[in-house]
Amino acid sequence: MVVVEAIEVNETDDCSAAKARGSATRTSARIQKIKSTQDAIRRRQREEEAITKAEKPVKKQRVKYNKQKSVVASVLPSVLPEVVEKKLIAGVENVEEVKDGEKKEIVVLSASKKPVGEKSAYSTVTDTVRAFYKHFLYYVQEEEKRCKKDEDDKKKPKSKEEEKKRKKDQAEEKKRKKDEDDKKKPKSKTQDEVGGRRQHKRPDLKALSSMLTSNNVYTPPSRIGSIPGVDVGHQFFSRCEMVTVGFHNHWLSGIDYIGASFQQEYPNYKLPLTVAIVMSGQYEDDLDNSEDVVYTGQGGNNLLGNKRQIGDQEMKRGNLGLKNSLDQNVPVRVIRGHQSTTSYVGKVYTYDGLYKVDKYWAEKGVSGYTVYKFRLKRMEGQPSLVTEQVYFARGRIPDKVSELRGLVCEDISGGLENIPIPATNLVDDPPVPPTGCTYIKSLQVSKNVVLPSSASGCNCKGSCTDPRSCACARLNGSDFPYVHRDGGRLIEPKAVVFECGPNCGCGSSCVNRTSQRGLRYRLEVFKTPKKGWAVRSWDFIPSGAPVCEYIGVLKKTDDVDSNPENNYIFDIDCIQTMKGLGGRERRVGDVAMPSLPVQSDDKDSGPEFCIDAGTSGNVARYINHSCQPNLFVQCVLSAHHDITQARVILFAADNILPLKELTYDYGYELNSVHGPDGKIKELACYCGAPDCRKRLF
Repeated sequence: MVVVEAIEVNETDDCSAAKARGSATRTSARIQKIKSTQDAIRRRQREEEAITKAEKPVKKQRVKYNKQKSVVASVLPSVLPEVVEKKLIAGVENVEEVKDGEKKEIVVLSASKKPVGEKSAYSTVTDTVRAFYKHFLYYVQEEEKRCKKDEDDKKKPKSKEEEKKRKKDQAEEKKRKKDEDDKKKPKSKTQDEVGGRRQHKRPDLKALSSMLTSNNVYTPPSRIGSIPGVDVGHQFFSRCEMVTVGFHNHWLSGIDYIGASFQQEYPNYKLPLTVAIVMSGQYEDDLDNSEDVVYTGQGGNNLLGNKRQIGDQEMKRGNLGLKNSLDQNVPVRVIRGHQSTTSYVGKVYTYDGLYKVDKYWAEKGVSGYTVYKFRLKRMEGQPSLVTEQVYFARGRIPDKVSELRGLVCEDISGGLENIPIPATNLVDDPPVPPTGCTYIKSLQVSKNVVLPSSASGCNCKGSCTDPRSCACARLNGSDFPYVHRDGGRLIEPKAVVFECGPNCGCGSSCVNRTSQRGLRYRLEVFKTPKKGWAVRSWDFIPSGAPVCEYIGVLKKTDDVDSNPENNYIFDIDCIQTMKGLGGRERRVGDVAMPSLPVQSDDKDSGPEFCIDAGTSGNVARYINHSCQPNLFVQCVLSAHHDITQARVILFAADNILPLKELTYDYGYELNSVHGPDGKIKELACYCGAPDCRKRLF
């Protein structure tokens, strides 16, 4: 048995009684799913066996990896069939993968069509943004490789002849590109908007270009007024992100307008027509008085320089669009940009609601040139102005743990974690802390579990940098699964991630050890009215970042059947997920498994091992279920390569704002839970997501 440090957290109450949500959200993590089978004899045999063993609790199916049926995935499938581009999801609609004589339909998000009635607009917006960040991180990795190559080239000693040839080649290449740019004409407006006339190094622009090319963006029903799926207060972390969901269709310009070329689609309006503006300090003449704003028109300023006016503005394009919006009483979406260290562009953009253009005029600006001014007033009947509320929410995070309202425990880990995890309770009277569980930081192992032999590892030194020579990278499809940005982010969910282990030559700073560095964010356990204990972060968490590992006691699955009240058992069902068994969302990873247990696809005996966090566990045991979660489960192998005993890591599926509750999908199928009497059991879901299934099972 592995010996680890542990601290007792008041075990006066039973674990199931201490966690009110036990019966509300995880009443059964060990449920036997009654499968549809064509063999009537086998079905009758199982029923007879259930009768003869009525006194034994029915084995119940536990949490599964990423079975949520959504497109571009709630967690974006890693690799689609060959008809879909390997690295970047193409804009196809329906693809049928044929395997073992069976057809499996794979639905991919398309701007023109999507499954009717399956997803809300909120889910579609979320999926599109997740697709954008998958593309974005892919290009971040490409840019990191390019920079690394440039650094290596500079370090290489060069002779005078080589240096002379290098400079000559650079000059010729520069001239060639200039000539091409002079001759090239923009193929379309869309390409021009995202830099179609030149190659960008910015990963976000490359990601946007790829999504537009593959038609993998969200096109709302109408560009006028509110956009379904984006409420007042929604925050974007770049302008490119706004473009992907059709909220503001220009990645650089502050005015989004419908041009005259769209007259057939908008026959009842005089075009151009402005539908959205961004206020982010692009013009020196802007004035912002919250409910009323005075917006400086478009043109004549140095957008890429000091933002000062360098010429007169004209009544055309976006300026004419604002005038037409006034004349036709058309609302305009107003987005405010603010400085932010959490965004890769240095700003975060908050949607502040619909405004009406009240009046406009022309005047001499600060720099002496003619500018157009437009006064906009916020429409009534909308949620309160949120920009100040967003800052106030950030302000509620105290400087010290002791300043927390409802504090019942300063650190549930008792100092084991490198960052304290406080617990607060504003629900119970008197408030009580979470009890009945011993906090542990490392996975414990039952006595009857034999750990696999250690993996041989790679021969890299210091840090793994070259995927062509790194043995661990080759297992991940000949590339590293992470990027260095933000301390390490997973590019996309995979069937399994192979990290460097104890026998590898690299150090702890290696990017391929991203999930092994412990907690990176300040987490808080807090009590909720209906869901029991929950977890949230005080810090912004970028998509793809590891949040925590699911820690408990590694056991054989058969050893936990005798306790039906244990609500914290997590099946290590990586094999079943990789094979798509039992309704799981299959991740066809571009990986090379060193060894995979032989198992018949048509007969699933279930996971062999599980993690029991009932009486010993970490902060992950308190994370609740959601039908639209912001975390996803990832199977990770590092010390060994036995998939049946993989580590279970929770990663961020979205950019998660501070104080947002952390959730993942427990993965139950409706009507899959049966009690000892054979009757279907039901449990209501209180996640509150727009696409909530209303029942946990």
